[in-house]
Amino acid sequence: MVLVSAKYLVDKAYENHFAVGAFNVGNSEFVKNILSVAEELRSPVILQVHPFEYDLMGSDIVRYIREMAMTANVPVAVHLDHGRDINDVMRAIRDQMNSVMIDTSGLSFDDNLAAVKQTVDLAHRVGVAVEAELGSIGNRNASAANNMGRVYTDPDSAKEFVDATGVDDLAVAIGTVHGPYPSGDNDIKIDRLDALNDKLKMPLVLHGGSNNPEQKIREAVAHGIAKVNISTDIKMPFYHAIKDTVINRPNDYEPWMMTPEADEAQKKVVREKMLLFSSDGKADLYFADSVNLKPLYPYSTDIVDKIIYDQQPDETLVTQK
Repeated sequence: MVLVSAKYLVDKAYENHFAVGAFNVGNSEFVKNILSVAEELRSPVILQVHPFEYDLMGSDIVRYIREMAMTANVPVAVHLDHGRDINDVMRAIRDQMNSVMIDTSGLSFDDNLAAVKQTVDLAHRVGVAVEAELGSIGNRNASAANNMGRVYTDPDSAKEFVDATGVDDLAVAIGTVHGPYPSGDNDIKIDRLDALNDKLKMPLVLHGGSNNPEQKIREAVAHGIAKVNISTDIKMPFYHAIKDTVINRPNDYEPWMMTPEADEAQKKVVREKMLLFSSDGKADLYFADSVNLKPLYPYSTDIVDKIIYDQQPDETLVTQK
C-alpha cells in the first residue's frame, strides 16, 4: 500500500462512526511500532509530526514514514501537527506530507480565519488537506483557576469559520487538555460536541486525547469525533521502559538491548487506543472503495512551488512512479 489522503481516511471514519488514531512520532522506532499494530489490527492510521519533532529529525522522518507506508498493508496518512505558521506548512508540503494543521487559534477570530484561509488556498492547490483549531485546547501547565486555559468552541462561530475558510477538518475545544492530566481536570463536554456536530456536519478532531476516561472517548467518537490525537499516552510508557532499563540494567547500553521493552509498552497502548476508537478491522472499508481510494505518488518540490506560487494548473502535478 502507499500513502492515501488523510481527508479520505477521516471522512470515511466520520461516515462510519469510528475514529482514526493520529499518533505523534518522536523517532523512527515510533513509526515501526505504530505501523506494526495498525497492520496487526487492520486499522487505518495517521502518523503525525509536531514542529518540535520536525525540527529535531528534519525532512528525513517524513521520507522514512512514506517509505514505510509503501510496504504497509493498511491505509496510512502523514500529517503535520500544530504547524506554527505558513513556513511550517510549506516545509511539510514540500516534504510531501498529505495533510497539515495550521494552529493559529491563539490569534483573534478574524486573524485566525485569515491565516487558515491562506493555508487552505495554498494547500488545496496540491491536494493537501488542512486542519485548523477554533477555541483553545487546555494545557496542563495553565492554571486551574483559568480553567486550564480552555476556551470552548462556539458552534455558531465554528460554522462561520468553516464556511469562510473551506478547512477540511476542525479541532474543537470541548474540555480536553494537552499533556498528562492533573487528577480531575479532564472534562469532555458531549453536549457541546453534539451542538458542534449538528451545526457543522463534518469530521471533528479531538486534541489532547491522552489520559481521558475511555467511556468519554467512546462517547465522543459516537458523537462526531473522527480523528483523535495521541502523543503523551504513547511517549510515557516508552520513556519509563527505557528509564527502567537504564536504572535496573546499566550494562544493557546497546540500543537493541534497551528498546524491546519500550517498544512492547508502546505497542500495548497503541493497540488499546485503536480498539477504543473502533478503527480495528476498518482498513477493509477503504480497500473495498476502489473508486475513491487513490494512492498518492511522489512529486518533485519544484512542481509544488510552481503550482502554489506561480499558480499553474493542478495538471502540472505529474506523478513520478
